[in-house]
Amino acid sequence: QVQLVESGGGLVQPGGSLRLSCAASGSIFSIVAMGWYRQAPGKQRELVAGITSGGSTDYAGSVKGRFTISRDNAKNTVYLQMNSLKPEATAVYSCHADLLFPPLARAHRYWGQGTQVPVSS
Repeated sequence: QVQLVESGGGLVQPGGSLRLSCAASGSIFSIVAMGWYRQAPGKQRELVAGITSGGSTDYAGSVKGRFTISRDNAKNTVYLQMNSLKPEATAVYSCHADLLFPPLARAHRYWGQGTQVPVSS
């Protein structure tokens, strides 16, 4: 019933910029939060950035000042603007959405398929 579709990924050179988008569709009652994780080869998945329904944001320390997360509530879409990309940012970036489905009180997390972001010359 719920789908997350990511777009905007692709090869980018060091120092370059990229904007990822993730649109949620389906039977959505309430979005608690949306955000982005990434997983580099051989490393654990980590939270890159998240944003709540109220607009509160969290960023990984390694991306603060260079990445910006935003959302369009009307479109159920979250964005990740990535600037000054470093090679260590190379990873599969996955969108997530935490959704509420009454009468359940706990949010369920949904994931996109992930999109490759190679940062390389």
